[in-house]
Amino acid sequence: MSRIGKQPVPLPKGVEVTKDTDGTVTVKGPKGTLVRKLHPEMAIRIEDGNLHVQRPTDHESHRALHGLTRSLVNNMVIGVSTGYKKILEIEGVGFRAAKDGPKLVLNLGFSHQVPVEPLPGIEFEVGQDTGTRRPVVTVTGIDKEVVGQQAAVIRKLKMPEPYKGKGIRYQGELVRRKAGKSGKAGGKGGGKGKK
Repeated sequence: MSRIGKQPVPLPKGVEVTKDTDGTVTVKGPKGTLVRKLHPEMAIRIEDGNLHVQRPTDHESHRALHGLTRSLVNNMVIGVSTGYKKILEIEGVGFRAAKDGPKLVLNLGFSHQVPVEPLPGIEFEVGQDTGTRRPVVTVTGIDKEVVGQQAAVIRKLKMPEPYKGKGIRYQGELVRRKAGKSGKAGGKGGGKGKK
């Protein structure tokens, strides 16, 4: 048995899961509804408030789908019950973030502001880190993949550079730093002067 696939998925109160014959799974919860087409050969059974994913055979392809199906359904259940969020920190002099309706507007040292349109089901929150006082952008949504995609799109606008660490990073991300060039001893030049 797949170690992941055999684990039951606990269903919180208010979450309903339905599966059609073509493999389409619908998960409804307090935060919304998610629909995803899964492999039709994977069976879903609900008992005692837990969801179990079962595979038809021990064939290699079915073993691979077993854990995948369980992980996808679990992500959907967590999304509609508690939701997902990614926190991005912005570091750099004059770098700022603000909201303009549903859009996010970033000042990242360019000659222009950078507007970011939210993907479907995504909301932005703008705040400030209490310890470092850096601008912080929180990306929230119910679909784990879409939240991750939106955060990656924002981070790519100004990835952290290795010398001063300026740019957009995930909260808790370790940015490897490089030492800058050191000047030669004796000031500029180094060649012999004219006699």
